[in-house]
Amino acid sequence: MDAYFKKYILDFKRPSGTSRGVLEQKETFLLIIKNQQKWGVGECGIFRGLSIDDVPEYMEKLEWVCQNIENGESFLIENLVQFPSIQFGVEQAFRSLYSKNPFHLFESDFLNREQPISINGLIWMGDVAFMNDQIAQKIDEGFRCIKMKIGAINFKEEVAILEAIRKEYSKERIELRVDANGAFSPKDALEKLHILAQYQLHSIEQPIKAGQKKQMRELCEKTPLSIALDEELIGIFGVTKKKELLQMVKPQYVILKPSLIGGFKGSQEWIELANSLNIGWWVTSALESNIGLNAIAQWTATLNNSMPQGLGTGALFTNNMESPLEVSNGGLYYEQDKTWNYQQINDLCI
Repeated sequence: MDAYFKKYILDFKRPSGTSRGVLEQKETFLLIIKNQQKWGVGECGIFRGLSIDDVPEYMEKLEWVCQNIENGESFLIENLVQFPSIQFGVEQAFRSLYSKNPFHLFESDFLNREQPISINGLIWMGDVAFMNDQIAQKIDEGFRCIKMKIGAINFKEEVAILEAIRKEYSKERIELRVDANGAFSPKDALEKLHILAQYQLHSIEQPIKAGQKKQMRELCEKTPLSIALDEELIGIFGVTKKKELLQMVKPQYVILKPSLIGGFKGSQEWIELANSLNIGWWVTSALESNIGLNAIAQWTATLNNSMPQGLGTGALFTNNMESPLEVSNGGLYYEQDKTWNYQQINDLCI
């Protein structure tokens, strides 16, 4: 058995804005394992500026994984605690290697019967006209849940956009989520949450920056609007620390991004703790290529969570891998009459 990795740069079709800046490219790494005639592939989806493992020795750690691949998945996962995106790549690659089809990782109706996963339509930050155009497009495409990133333009303008949506669509017709990516200050966050709550939003993700646990707990206690922790989960290792965070902050929801929190295993720990504390959750991709998105989607389909998930990012890139993943009428499908472009995969990594 041997292993190697390759860097791949994903190019955005259009620069995409968040409160942390505008994204034009996304760096990722493909981990390939070979065993005689079989091969498996996983994606180590580092998110520069956000991942806890965005460190200078990242590629050195990937080299270490390849040098120690014979020691097996469990050994590698245990020694990659500080590198959650590599943990996830290792999990994917081994599951891919041992599957009959390297891209069929989890059996489910999503994979075998084209049962869609309900997903939210994502609205990226930009000027008012651009955001309104995106919203109209998502509604035309059949989305019933829209997630809007806020915190980059004037707050009053963002509120005006939400007000316009609500004047035309009730909460029963369109579920609205917003994601502040920590853009609010603790001093004015509660006031802004009361303003946002007027528009019957489902939830807000990470209203203030991560690491302010006392302030976040106070917000979660007083909020008129459900709060979902996102960045707050990054860098929290071990079941004990995870439980301490949830018991202290007591959020209404947590958002699980496998590339940022230790893959399937790390995400499952959060799910079990959240369930035990009556905290809701959903799964979100983090700008992975279709290789990573495929793994996340197939795993998510086994969890039987009926809430809209955040899995629709595959179409953002000009140079993504061709795959059976398709978004239609507010759902993510694994189309049976389509296949992976194996020549493209071979050229990229095999």
